[in-house]
Amino acid sequence: MAIPKQINWLTFDVYGTLIDWESGVADAFENEASRDGFTLDRAEVIRLFHETERQIQAGSYELYAEVLRRTAVAIAKEVGWPLEPSRSGFLPDSVQRWPPFKETMPVLQKAKKQTQVGLISNIDDKLLGLTRRHIPIDYDLVVTAQQVRSYKPDPAHFTECERRIGGKKGWVHVAASYYHDVEPCLKKKIPVIWVNRHKEELEPGQKKPDAEVPNLREAIKLLGM
Repeated sequence: MAIPKQINWLTFDVYGTLIDWESGVADAFENEASRDGFTLDRAEVIRLFHETERQIQAGSYELYAEVLRRTAVAIAKEVGWPLEPSRSGFLPDSVQRWPPFKETMPVLQKAKKQTQVGLISNIDDKLLGLTRRHIPIDYDLVVTAQQVRSYKPDPAHFTECERRIGGKKGWVHVAASYYHDVEPCLKKKIPVIWVNRHKEELEPGQKKPDAEVPNLREAIKLLGM
């Protein structure tokens, strides 16, 4: 699919695309572990988070807050940190403090002036509400995992978004995760821009996105906004 010249809808993934969840998660683990005098490797925490979250989300649907609690317990066990499960709420509690990337608000404000803007996220409504305090614009569409009762890369988010928009014409999605967003968009033939912040390289057999940029500013520039 080519990026359309006339853009009527611009949707964004939230965590990793607009919000620096990796810093937020690493900070949360570090702060909680320090209460026990336990030192964690931030890079290892993020690596384990990616693996563990995917495994949990692949099961039957449950609220993202619960996914985070289970992820916290599993990671603690993996690294040898004796975390009591009753304390696992530290991770969902930290979501409200996960920071936006510096370019996020200027990009959202610029986009909002020229088109309709939406959020498509693997989260529950309550936690997203806390995050939206950091990115306060009037969104025209919001689709969460709680609303569709599944997690990306399952296509339900995008199917629901297409239903609400009334089709795919003039719609572009912007996301940082190839696995969660780019792949399902390519399968559904939704034009997608990959914000490849970590300079990931595609594996053999993985299809290229419609466009690839290093950050949000370049994404909006590519769209002529």
